Amino acid sequence: MVSRADRGPLADWFWTIDRYFLAAFILLMGLGFMLSFAASPAVAERIGLDSFHFVERHAMFIIPSLIVMFGLSFLSPRQVRRTAIILLAVSLVLMVLALFFGVEVKGARRWIGVGIFSIQPSEFMKPAFVIVCAWLFSEHARQPEIPGNLFAIILFGIVAALLVAQPDLGQTILTSVVWGGMFFMAGMPWIWIFLLGGVGAGGLVAAYYMLPHVTARFDKFLTGEGDRFQIETAHEAIVRGGWFGQGPGEGIVKRILPDSHTDFVFSVAAEEFGIVFCMALVLIFGFIVLRGLNHAFKERNDFNRFAVAGLVLLIGIQSMINIGVNLELMPAKGMTLPLISYGGSSQVAICITAGFILALTRHRPEKRAQERSLFRAAHGVPAE
Repeated sequence: MVSRADRGPLADWFWTIDRYFLAAFILLMGLGFMLSFAASPAVAERIGLDSFHFVERHAMFIIPSLIVMFGLSFLSPRQVRRTAIILLAVSLVLMVLALFFGVEVKGARRWIGVGIFSIQPSEFMKPAFVIVCAWLFSEHARQPEIPGNLFAIILFGIVAALLVAQPDLGQTILTSVVWGGMFFMAGMPWIWIFLLGGVGAGGLVAAYYMLPHVTARFDKFLTGEGDRFQIETAHEAIVRGGWFGQGPGEGIVKRILPDSHTDFVFSVAAEEFGIVFCMALVLIFGFIVLRGLNHAFKERNDFNRFAVAGLVLLIGIQSMINIGVNLELMPAKGMTLPLISYGGSSQVAICITAGFILALTRHRPEKRAQERSLFRAAHGVPAE
């Protein structure tokens, strides 16, 4: 146990970290590992691998993910910015390389092979992109003569173009919604918001008419026709689970669900553990988002406010898209459930996001006192 009288980086970290956030992230990782036992053996056996192949790989990625999360949580806001800039630059370069030299899967080039592993650079780009945009928005708010908003728009255009080129419409929508939320929080004029909303809507229409796989997915969702095997099987798993599930290891539908360990792990959870368990899972994600927005609401520093809000929205909206697809509320889209689905790049990237959140929400009394003094001086509020 660390005493409050102790001094040093570890003691400071222990007494300033948001333990509720930390507990929520670790709980999700634990539930993800548990669900890998339920969802992945059937997939491994179906493709001729050892039953626990994906379980072992999932466990293998937990260690570096935890190291990354805890390591980043020690950073100061300035160090978070610098780390994000470097990570964003590297990720964008790798996304460009993936278009030419990446591994092609189902017509998309999103991965780069590194030995026996494949890295998806766009996963690492997302948290870094949020941090850098938060910094640009905050700089413009602090000094209007700095064209931070313009640079943020240009950066968003570059990221969106690379995601569309892969193509990855789901990540494009996710990134756009999070960026739009931060843009709104930055106090942009309504005309800009309507203009960018119109551009986004136009982009969706163009994607529908120009990308055959997008057309097929929307048509399946709207008409109920075509190959709907995964969606219907996932729905059957959810219905079969009922309120309290069939019990651990008793799922049957998961054995024929192709992506049960990734995109449709939520359906497997529903079949074996029931709707009540799934509701608890949703509540954990909801808790992360609401606690993060509450932190952002109380935060006086613009960078911290935009960054924390953007990062929790990133986790919340991604989970909402994954769950929405499982519940047939959205067109099918390959997107993982944060910290639950199998996927090394996704797990490490979400832990980077979590590390940034933990770093930016740490309670720093000296910094808060200084910010209050500056706030009072700027608004003519007398000292207490």
